[in-house]
Amino acid sequence: MFEAPPFWMYVIGFLLVFGPLVTLHELGHLLVGRLFGVRAEAFSVGFGKELAGFTDKRGTRWKLSALPLGGYVQFQGDMNPASVPDPSAPKEEGSFHCAALWKRALIVAAGPVTNLLVAIAIFAAFFAILGKPVIAGAEDSRTVGGFAEGSVAQAAGMKVGDTIIAIDGTPITDFEQLRTAVGLRPDKAMVFTVERAGEEITIPLTTARKVLTDDFGNASAVGQIGVAAAGGSYVFEDVGIIEAIPLALKQSWDLMGMMVTGIQQIVVGERSFKELGGPLKIAKYSGEQMSLGVAAFINFAALISLNLAFINFLPIPALDGGHLMFYLAEAIRRKPMGPQATEWAYRTGIALVLMLMVVVTVNDIFSLPIFGS
Repeated sequence: MFEAPPFWMYVIGFLLVFGPLVTLHELGHLLVGRLFGVRAEAFSVGFGKELAGFTDKRGTRWKLSALPLGGYVQFQGDMNPASVPDPSAPKEEGSFHCAALWKRALIVAAGPVTNLLVAIAIFAAFFAILGKPVIAGAEDSRTVGGFAEGSVAQAAGMKVGDTIIAIDGTPITDFEQLRTAVGLRPDKAMVFTVERAGEEITIPLTTARKVLTDDFGNASAVGQIGVAAAGGSYVFEDVGIIEAIPLALKQSWDLMGMMVTGIQQIVVGERSFKELGGPLKIAKYSGEQMSLGVAAFINFAALISLNLAFINFLPIPALDGGHLMFYLAEAIRRKPMGPQATEWAYRTGIALVLMLMVVVTVNDIFSLPIFGS
């Protein structure tokens, strides 16, 4: 097990991950807004009291604020940083809420799209530099070569030499896909289709739940069936930047799918709410990844950027996805939602976000070593 990084590394790591990613997110909003002629009154990294800032020639106040847990762009016509329309604001050119519906939608979507593009760019750079993993040799990595002690797959009737070709009807192409599909679903009933002596056999089983601990003591629950591949080893094959981009897109898509699965499992009670992390946990992981080197830290930043894109696309009022949900309703109704309904929806959304922040922060605090976790 690795030694815990010094405290300063947690602080610096958090600031180096969260600060640039939030800034790029808000820059996405700002630049697309300016492209469409919408005036920004304030651009803030962080919330709360202004620590430092300046006003540019376009009248935008750029500021660094006291609470480094996000940021915002306040456009002309916004009542607050959550972009709630100000009913008393004059309807004039340059106001966000006077812009065409499609322009407002693109301005709002630009933030999380920017985070998504950052993640894709980092993943593509890794593929271009390191290459893509491919299976060497003629062996099929899906073929079972052995079983771990207490294997649920062996108990269910799987045998050495079986080739796992599908899980719950979804084709499996290699062992890594098998590992991911099972790992995401501990204590889950699944149906495996194997090929044995030219015949397809279905084997129902329930995955085992195992808590794995990394080198820094971080624990996570994963699903396992207790099989080892008979052959096939991964090597890295050189790819150009053009080929690296679709590989990065696929990796981002797969990771987004894992996030959706994780949220679903928490909602239905298959995973504990305690697995959600907040700023303290991000700071902890930031410092740990920084201690492992530049490559590990940049890869972690890509994962956080992808998380920011995913979270902001959720259809919760006060988040970008909530704004887009209102614009969809406006497009269908051919008129905006009423000001009272809009204000109450945003108040509810802000309350939900704040409540979630409190819960994940409490989770973070009680996961600290001083509480015996």
